[in-house]
Amino acid sequence: MDPKSTRAVAIRSPRGATVTEIDWADGHKGRYPHEILRGYCPCAACQGHSGSIQFVPPAAHQLEVEKFDPVGRYALQITWFDGHDTGLYAYKYLRALCQCEVCRPQSAVSAHSPVHRS
Repeated sequence: MDPKSTRAVAIRSPRGATVTEIDWADGHKGRYPHEILRGYCPCAACQGHSGSIQFVPPAAHQLEVEKFDPVGRYALQITWFDGHDTGLYAYKYLRALCQCEVCRPQSAVSAHSPVHRS
């Protein structure tokens, strides 16, 4: 995988949005519905310690993003409006969650299927 494909250069998620957009250093424009981001939250509180990540259907009040904080050069920490903030979304993981027109046909999460942690 090209290192540029896992380096976010811009993140757009206006207040009240239901989709976050991430521009990647390789020129890709990622699209991330909040239902997908929250449903595939990688934290242990949401997923346990099984080694795979299952889609956990979020409630409507769990879908608004408060803020994004970079974690080193490898991940984002998403703080949701309901206070949930323990999930670290590795950039490689975020690329796998992309739901843009290019990625969606080959996305591991298009049918809410399990995603294996790497």
